[in-house]
Amino acid sequence: MNKKSVKLYNIIFPIWLLWLIPITWIVVLPANFIIDLIVIILTLKYLKVENIKKIAKSLILKVWIFGFLADFIGTGLMLLSNIINFDHNTPFGEWWNYNIANAISLNPYRSIYAVLWVTLSVVITAILIYILNYKVVLIKTSLEESQKKKLALSLAIFTAPYTFFIPTLWFY
Repeated sequence: MNKKSVKLYNIIFPIWLLWLIPITWIVVLPANFIIDLIVIILTLKYLKVENIKKIAKSLILKVWIFGFLADFIGTGLMLLSNIINFDHNTPFGEWWNYNIANAISLNPYRSIYAVLWVTLSVVITAILIYILNYKVVLIKTSLEESQKKKLALSLAIFTAPYTFFIPTLWFY
């Protein structure tokens, strides 16, 4: 393994894309809003809830904002792999750089360790989405407790940041 320097492209998707190509926000923000809204509506339909339109309208903005908050925390977990710095001149430092830091930044499928890190980041983010929706967003709704839990779980499963698994190598 050669000693590699950290380059600008060692930033995690989708944050690097949003930073490098700011116009991407024009797509990302409404897309997340629409996905969140679809998940809310379909889950409420599945749960046979009355007044779906009214409930969805009252929830969507908070669900969307807290979803982004959870995603940013998850992105922080992803970036942590590059923030943790080991001496690249040591065997462990070389291993970390190749199997964790660079693999997560460029192609998580390069290493099982990177896949595990990304998976853990996605799972933690999904848990945060569940907690934030259940404990904050849905707290004052007229939904029954079981419906709140199911809606929060549905949002966590279907809106988790699976894009973390996309190799950034595909974009440059």
